[in-house]
Amino acid sequence: MTSLSLEKRVAIVTGGGQGIGKGIVKRLLEEGMAVVIAEKDEEAGRETESQFQALGSIRFFRTDVTDEVSVEASVRRTRQEFGMLHALVNNAGIAHAHRGPLESVTLDDWNRMIASHLTGCFLCSKYAIPYLREARGAIVNIASTRAFQSEPDTEAYAAAKGGIVSFTHALAMSVGPEIRVNCISPGWIAVSAWKKRSMAEPPDLRPIDHTQHPVGRVGEPGDIAGLVAFLISGQSGFITGQTFIVDGGMTRKMIYVE
Repeated sequence: MTSLSLEKRVAIVTGGGQGIGKGIVKRLLEEGMAVVIAEKDEEAGRETESQFQALGSIRFFRTDVTDEVSVEASVRRTRQEFGMLHALVNNAGIAHAHRGPLESVTLDDWNRMIASHLTGCFLCSKYAIPYLREARGAIVNIASTRAFQSEPDTEAYAAAKGGIVSFTHALAMSVGPEIRVNCISPGWIAVSAWKKRSMAEPPDLRPIDHTQHPVGRVGEPGDIAGLVAFLISGQSGFITGQTFIVDGGMTRKMIYVE
């Protein structure tokens, strides 16, 4: 058995083909779990499935988390092929779709951002809950430090991520004690090397990018993946409804212009 006792369990990771999601998929496979990559980008999903096959049982199901039919089909297929579902990691979501003053943001821009992050969490949780309840499983939602602090012109993204934080504690109250629900809010995580091959490139980071963090470095997908593995394990059995900020200490750093 591994240290977190996750062997022979089954997880769905949305957006698991690239970035933080790909790092989560790798870690859960290393912990002995079977993992379904629920990913909209078919190129990324199939690459990750092929790349990590030697680590364990992995499947890619093309999934659009904003589409109810697509989500329901992927969750049902997971249950059919693996027999159980123990964990859902709601990680999928587009990056900043629009950067500009709020008055220039279209309703389509706004809706697309909210749908890919917040609505995706709702739909995937809705269809996974009956199976997670049977397994006394866990949900981990991926938000962002942007739920708590912002740069200008990022209202849609901040609202989507803030909604995930609130959705987390509300859902935890509704589905406990059978299911635990927690949230991780990452800070700056370097993901350029974790993209699909056609887009991957080495991290382009300056010394100041690292040294401005109280821990002395920019984050990596593994920093988030390790906490995900812990939160879906039995070792976190007394933790639910919580949001964990993983940002190298940046949100605790007082910054003034001198």
